Amino acid sequence: MRIKLIANPVSGGDARSRIQGALAELQKLGAEVVLCLTGARGDARKSAALALSEGYDRIVVAGGDGTLNEVVNGAASSGLPIAFLPLGTVNVFALEAGIPRRLEQACVLAVQGTPRMISAGRVNGELFLLMVSAGWDAEAVARLRPGVKRFIGRLAYAVSALEVLLLQKPAPLQVVMHDGSCHTGFGVVVSNCRYYGGRYVVTPGASIFRDDLEVCLLRRAGRLGVLTFALALLLKRSLQAPQVEYLTITGAELRGENVAVQVDGDAWGVLPVRLEVVPRAVAMVLPAMPGEQKQGV
Repeated sequence: MRIKLIANPVSGGDARSRIQGALAELQKLGAEVVLCLTGARGDARKSAALALSEGYDRIVVAGGDGTLNEVVNGAASSGLPIAFLPLGTVNVFALEAGIPRRLEQACVLAVQGTPRMISAGRVNGELFLLMVSAGWDAEAVARLRPGVKRFIGRLAYAVSALEVLLLQKPAPLQVVMHDGSCHTGFGVVVSNCRYYGGRYVVTPGASIFRDDLEVCLLRRAGRLGVLTFALALLLKRSLQAPQVEYLTITGAELRGENVAVQVDGDAWGVLPVRLEVVPRAVAMVLPAMPGEQKQGV
């Protein structure tokens, strides 16, 4: 098996030693591996887009959710199977899919695992595996300082979120459905998976194996609404009406004035955006999951 190992050396702070360990483990398992280190945003996508024409059988991504997002967008049209070695700060996709945190186990899965087709979302033409959100949390991602993140890890998101809460009043936004109906709130998460920012559940009905997306719309206005939403997440309490409204969609438009957007944990820009689900969009190498029949590609 010829593997292209696309790795982000700054995932989780400094991943160089773990990347070299992954290279050795993959080779020990009998794979022919070429390592491609990223140096700037967009490098992983470009490298993934060339993998099929270069004769590779599989792409292995060593990094965080943002690096995986780039590879998916570069390689999805080729149909090449993609495996993930979670080296990032949070690694939501690995949590969602049950990919082992231990590097040796993740490498065994990457080489010996069976690809399965999963659904993805699409935002303004770009694929996402996890979620699109708009509002205070996306603003926190946009304000995140890389130096602070390298020093304190995932706590940097909490620091940035607190700054946003103190400095910026939540702005209204709208979820506009295909039939023209409009749902108004003050923050929204449109998700392809259950987990959000770690083992926190915002959209319990979402799944990478379903052909729709689940929406959690924060309905309560003001800083108090955001604070109660955040506390419910931290305490792992279920989110319920009238605090939030849940919607299930195959597509919609998010509208708002200068409201920040994040996609799979990276800052995206501002509203408006168009969203849709893409069934069987990506071939991912995943462990067998309870309740799911194993699929071949």
